[in-house]
Amino acid sequence: MVITRFAPSPTGYLHIGGLRTALFSYLWAKRNNGKFVLRIEDTDKARNSEEATEAILNAFKWLGLEADGEITYQSKRENIYKKYIQQLLDEGKAYKCYMSKEELDALRETQMANKERTKYDGKYRDFCGTVPEGIEPVIRIKAPLSGEIIVHDGVKGDISFQAEDILDDFVIARADGSPTYNFVVAVDDALMGINEVIRGDDHLSNTPKQIVVYEALGFEIPKFYHVPMIHNAQGKKLSKRDGATDVMAYKEMGYLPQALLNFLVRLGWSHGDQEIFSMDEMKELFDPKDINKSASIYNTEKLDWLNAHYIKNTSNEELVELLTDFGVVLSSHDKKEILLDALKERAKTLKELAELTNEVVTTPKSYDEKASKKAFKGNAVEVLEVFANRLAEAQELHLPVDYHHIMEKVVQEMEIGFGKIGQPLRVALLGKLSGPGLDVVMAVLGRDETLSRIANAVLAHAN
Repeated sequence: MVITRFAPSPTGYLHIGGLRTALFSYLWAKRNNGKFVLRIEDTDKARNSEEATEAILNAFKWLGLEADGEITYQSKRENIYKKYIQQLLDEGKAYKCYMSKEELDALRETQMANKERTKYDGKYRDFCGTVPEGIEPVIRIKAPLSGEIIVHDGVKGDISFQAEDILDDFVIARADGSPTYNFVVAVDDALMGINEVIRGDDHLSNTPKQIVVYEALGFEIPKFYHVPMIHNAQGKKLSKRDGATDVMAYKEMGYLPQALLNFLVRLGWSHGDQEIFSMDEMKELFDPKDINKSASIYNTEKLDWLNAHYIKNTSNEELVELLTDFGVVLSSHDKKEILLDALKERAKTLKELAELTNEVVTTPKSYDEKASKKAFKGNAVEVLEVFANRLAEAQELHLPVDYHHIMEKVVQEMEIGFGKIGQPLRVALLGKLSGPGLDVVMAVLGRDETLSRIANAVLAHAN
């Protein structure tokens, strides 16, 4: 059985790169009828935040990425780590190091002056003398001094590291007894049965150290997939301006979860030329072996295009519910279907859809100056007054087509072009020259509100 995991540290928000890693891990587990495990790596007590943990869990809930089984918290597994640290000490595979901070600093300075790689020199590796007083020791693992460590990577192929070039006897437990990252990750992955690890390639340099821990404890080494980073359009690391922000900020900006997941799955992975993927299709088709070896480029325009596609294909009933998060309440509006059918073709985000909706249902408090000058020329006021009279006389007014017929009648009656009525009417109804079809706007507003807005605009123009 394939068992994957996502293991964020709650020291900050869940960002877009982390979410992509979680998605890839989730999809690969689901494709293989396996398990996807969520582990919160909260051993850094100084930097951990309950709010960050909550934000991670909220993001998973919003996106519908459900973990299998209970969520694991590293902070509740301290006794497990102590047990395995003691095992390594008992077996002579780890040892206590009493080197002081001053000694370490002096060693590094000497190595740097000699243009050597900075590393621990193994002073206490096989120490038999009297230990210095007043120093709480750290625990170091005995790493290989020479030889080759090969990472079998499903994305990058086999990667060879020379032990003498990258390793020293690294610390697995600090002086206060707390275990270090590379130790707990290896122990947890092994004990939780994680056999396929998909993560960012910024973790590649940690992998040889984790392999040392796996081998020292006799654990099976998982299959690794190191995913290249997400870059901005300039080929540099993502910044907040580019999109490296809290995942929940995408909800606030009006992106749908299915659009965000579709966008992320295509950052570094493809299936032919297909762009639109449902969650079922992702689960069926995703394979980490097909992940690109080079960095992917974050493209906001593509995310907007995908989001617009999903908005267009979302039912009006669901959109009514989603818009409440943006302060728009349409549940009791009798023309909400007509309104949303027109507006969702124009909106890239739910936030934009909410703004477009408010522009229609809210009476203009002012009129765009340039638009008014352009629209209210010649006999524009007379045209609006004639139209208002015909509107007041009409018998049946329900659908957009009913209002359109009246506009056509006025155009024929006054022998004018459609723009002569369209422009002043649009400014009267919306306060500007852009927006959805006027017949749709009037059908949504109804006769009384339409007449009221025309009267307001005529009065404002007269003043």
